[in-house]
Amino acid sequence: MTPVTPLGRKSCGGVSLDKEDFVRSTPSSPVGIHRVLDPAGASLPQAARVLDAGPELWPDEVRIDVETLNLDAASFRQLIEKHDGDGAAVRAEVLDIVSARGKMQNPVTGSGGMLVGTVAEVGPESPLGLAEGDRVATLVSLSLTPLTITDALARWDGRSERVPAAGTAVLFGRSIAARLPEDLSADLALMVMDVCGAPALVARVVTEYLERGSAPSVAVLGAAGKSGSLSLAAAAASGAGRRIGVVPTEAEAALLRPTGLADEVVVADARSPLGLSEAVAAAGGPADITVVCVDVPGCEQPAVLATAQGGTIIYFSMATSFAAAALGAEGLAADVRMLVGNGYVPGHAEYAVGLLRRTPAVRALFESRLADG
Repeated sequence: MTPVTPLGRKSCGGVSLDKEDFVRSTPSSPVGIHRVLDPAGASLPQAARVLDAGPELWPDEVRIDVETLNLDAASFRQLIEKHDGDGAAVRAEVLDIVSARGKMQNPVTGSGGMLVGTVAEVGPESPLGLAEGDRVATLVSLSLTPLTITDALARWDGRSERVPAAGTAVLFGRSIAARLPEDLSADLALMVMDVCGAPALVARVVTEYLERGSAPSVAVLGAAGKSGSLSLAAAAASGAGRRIGVVPTEAEAALLRPTGLADEVVVADARSPLGLSEAVAAAGGPADITVVCVDVPGCEQPAVLATAQGGTIIYFSMATSFAAAALGAEGLAADVRMLVGNGYVPGHAEYAVGLLRRTPAVRALFESRLADG
């Protein structure tokens, strides 16, 4: 691994170079390869073990003063379960990860999250259209974003996905960020933008079915959550047929039923192949489109059984094993199309924020989660 000192000096071939010298001698890459320290120059930032998170910019980069991190649900759940709910231990591990890797990438789940902050400096060649002082949410994962924490996360108790933080982050030439809408609180906007890829992709897939002449039925696993509720709203707004919301507990069912987002709300364990498929069938399934928004592993094959032959499954969870999904479908002789929700669809942030504004039931669910901490 190429070492880097806290002062941002690199050792290249045994010769210590100031970062300024290194910037001049190393061309930037719009996808961030120039920030990869380990393995140096051999991978993209998301796959790298260590990034250079120094605040000095290459000409096409943007530096963000960090305000809040939002850990992705699968990563946060893994950390909480690993440490038996000990918030101090979770906080310590997050600090260790960022310090060691120069980014927030859970080594178990491989995922990170996103952040909110203020643009502090814009390189003269940045194509992102941002200006100093803009408050933004980054729409690329923390698993590939160079990140430095300067406050030891002292304001975070380790028990929430939302992490008050101070530090710096760097966006590359091909990164994505959205200015925060003025009519939403920063915390609410962060929650929406964290999952904005899900509703946009659901809307695209529903539209594909409509263009072929049918209004598809849609089942959403994890339907009372952030991505789940927005996915149901997107399905309705796009003209889907029957909408089935699957939740794990009666408490979540009680939250979802009054919203009208789903025609049927069923309680089922999304990890139980027969339990899930029977529950969805009883609610009018199998579904033409199944959207997996849960943050636990083991839902791959149950989702296959809950989906009609010729149907589509959107796996929008970082807890998904895509090998298990593919091999499971093969073993079940299931003719289904499986899509990876990669978090990016053009216009996804604006679409999700618009859904929140137009759908009071979704906004109420999000605000209740904020109130609960």
